[in-house]
Amino acid sequence: MPDFASSYLGQLRKLVGTRLLLVPGARIVIEHPSREILLQRRSDFGLWGLPGGNAEDGESLETTAVREIAEETGLKVFDLKPFGFGCDPGIETFTFNNGDRCQYFVLNFYTRSFSGSPRVADTESTAIDWFRISHLPDMLPNMQRSVEAYARFLRTGEFQMI
Repeated sequence: MPDFASSYLGQLRKLVGTRLLLVPGARIVIEHPSREILLQRRSDFGLWGLPGGNAEDGESLETTAVREIAEETGLKVFDLKPFGFGCDPGIETFTFNNGDRCQYFVLNFYTRSFSGSPRVADTESTAIDWFRISHLPDMLPNMQRSVEAYARFLRTGEFQMI
């Protein structure tokens, strides 16, 4: 697992400082047979969110999702299916504590196929747990919106633009 400084985004930050960056990435809803979804409590904001992250150079978004899940939760995921795309700048733009600004463009995937036991596997999370969609903890707004889009997708079967 590369550290932030050696990642694509870390290298770009060295060039542009805290300036707003447009960042492609992937999020994933991992659904347990009990119908609960896996969330991580993020160390940067202290709120819960979906596993996922930013694409590295040369990666597809599906590869990004698989890599990020392994890095963050220790799980191996299979059979990813896209259900929505997050691109609303009003909800996908963040300023981090260090002043870095990012606007995310995120392909949302889901899967029910995984192996392993979820665990905190890096410093990006302080906890990993399963939750019912009807009883979610306090979440980052863009992550909450992704979960809501997943619930709509399950009801309608329609790809969600969020």
